[in-house]
Amino acid sequence: MPTEHFEIDERFCGPPRSGNGGYVCGRIARPLQGTVAVRLKAPPPLRAALRLESTDEASHLFQGETLIGEARCAVLDLQAPPCPAYDDAERAVLNYSGFRAHAFPGCFVCGPARLPADGLRIFPGPVGEAGLLAAPWSPDASLADGEGQIGTEFLWAALDCTGGFAVLPVPPGMAIVLGELCATIASPVAAGEPCVVIGWPLGVDGRKRVAGSAVYTATGRLVAQARATWITVSAASWG
Repeated sequence: MPTEHFEIDERFCGPPRSGNGGYVCGRIARPLQGTVAVRLKAPPPLRAALRLESTDEASHLFQGETLIGEARCAVLDLQAPPCPAYDDAERAVLNYSGFRAHAFPGCFVCGPARLPADGLRIFPGPVGEAGLLAAPWSPDASLADGEGQIGTEFLWAALDCTGGFAVLPVPPGMAIVLGELCATIASPVAAGEPCVVIGWPLGVDGRKRVAGSAVYTATGRLVAQARATWITVSAASWG
């Protein structure tokens, strides 16, 4: 059974003391081919020794004997909305709700406290039809491999938070954290390539909120799409 050992760098946090859910899901999914569903079972710790065990059909991330997350090959039944124009996505950023209030302002993906070239700084705002959010994104060169292509875990990260904002707001004192993310990566993205990231709501079931998300190039090529299940939690417990 192939085994990989790694740590989650503090750069890739979501809440202050744990890894961004989408990024971690992408790391767990990386050994598998095709569409993959990842379920997080415990907060992914930062700067801790982790062990990823994988087969052709599943992978499991452990801290010691504690299961952090598990992935399996899956089917994604999802139709992404058409890609908004890049200019419209740029204008949508002006109405990003995270500028007014953000449970985790240091989040690697959507945190307004992160500097350019450090965080992804994906700030989705309303665009077009009701419920649809969009943001522009040009992946930084620090996220690329030796051939200039963005690591798939960063596409998973981009899919994560954008869908999350589509199922906000939550009651005061509450936040949402990622429970499960099922994603398909259709094509690679190069460092610096202009993209549009979108998110839209799919439903609410008690503490669970379900969202869709997608990444397009600025020319309208679908790069990746996902369905996410978010769980409502006390913000204080993740601060």
